[in-house]
Amino acid sequence: MKIACLGWGSLIWKPGRLPVAWGWKEDGPQVPIEFSRVSDGGELATVISLNATPVPVFWAWLDVDRLDVACDALREREGIPAERCDGIGSLLIHNAPGGMLNDWARERDIDALIWTGLPPRSDNIEGRVPSVTEAILYLDSLAGETREHARDYFQRVPAQIDTPYRRAIKHGLGWD
Repeated sequence: MKIACLGWGSLIWKPGRLPVAWGWKEDGPQVPIEFSRVSDGGELATVISLNATPVPVFWAWLDVDRLDVACDALREREGIPAERCDGIGSLLIHNAPGGMLNDWARERDIDALIWTGLPPRSDNIEGRVPSVTEAILYLDSLAGETREHARDYFQRVPAQIDTPYRRAIKHGLGWD
């Protein structure tokens, strides 16, 4: 089984023990991504946010041939507990009906896709999408190492993940 992983944040520059085979490719599918999850480290992380504008994400082949092994590796890298059912997304291409992800994967001879499926989070509420104003105020409220970590994360997210929140944060906080 040929398995690929989709990525749009720190997974790209810090895959950890995720068995990425040949590096990340920039020609991924369009996925609705936004800076809308306050992560445990304090950064405003990029996640799938259903009301967001789709952007082209990255993808990489994984050096595994079993979907469960790939999902476990991504779960471990992301620090997602096994009992959390929404942490990892997957799609078996041969069983999937037509659709944007299915068509994109078939063009690349991918048998299965996986991705991080954590939802947006703000005000300690899972699934809550912060407004762009709340996102800027949150980031601006950070201090010291947490602020530096959040700015570093923001600046390292590849430029092709060009979202409305990213543009507003750049303008509002002067983060490039």
